[in-house]
Amino acid sequence: MKRIMVLGVSSGVGKSTFARKLGEEMGIKVYHLDSLHWKPNWVEVSSEESAASQKEIVTQDEWIIEGSYSSTYHIRVKRADTIIYLELPLYVCLYRVVKRWLLNIGKTSPDMGEGCKEKLDYQFLKFILTSYNKRKKKMVKRLQAFDDMAPDHKVAFLLRGDTIDSPFVN
Repeated sequence: MKRIMVLGVSSGVGKSTFARKLGEEMGIKVYHLDSLHWKPNWVEVSSEESAASQKEIVTQDEWIIEGSYSSTYHIRVKRADTIIYLELPLYVCLYRVVKRWLLNIGKTSPDMGEGCKEKLDYQFLKFILTSYNKRKKKMVKRLQAFDDMAPDHKVAFLLRGDTIDSPFVN
C-alpha cells in the first residue's frame, strides 16, 4: 500500500479524517482533492488545472489521495495500488456535515482550499440527499472493476457500518 485512494459515498463519511490518520501512521503525504479543486472564496479551478495537478501527484512513488471527484477518477485509479472506500448510512453523513459546519462556522478546514470557509447551504444538502444512492451503486461497481484490473497487485477495501472501524488506523 503505497498509492492509496480514499473514497466515500458522501460528504461527511470521514474521508479527510481517515486519510489524515492513515497518512500519519504510514508516513505518506496526503492530498485532499477539495484543496486542489477550490480556489479562495469557493472558486472552482478549471477541469484542466484539476487534472494536471492530479497527474503530477500520481507520478510520485507514494501518496494518499482523498476525495471522490468522478471527473478525474481515471487519473488516480490507473496508478493506485489500493482503494479504501468508506460508507456510512445517509443519516450519519448528514449529521456529520451539520456538526462539522456548526463546529467550524467562519473557519477554513485544513483539508479545504485556502479561503474556503466552512459553509452549509441548500444546494450542498440537496446534493448529498439526491446523490447518495447513485454514488453508492457506482462506487461498488468501481471497486469490483478495480479488483478485476490486476487482482494480484491491486486491493480494494470496503469499510461500512454505522461507524467505521478500520484495521488501518487507530
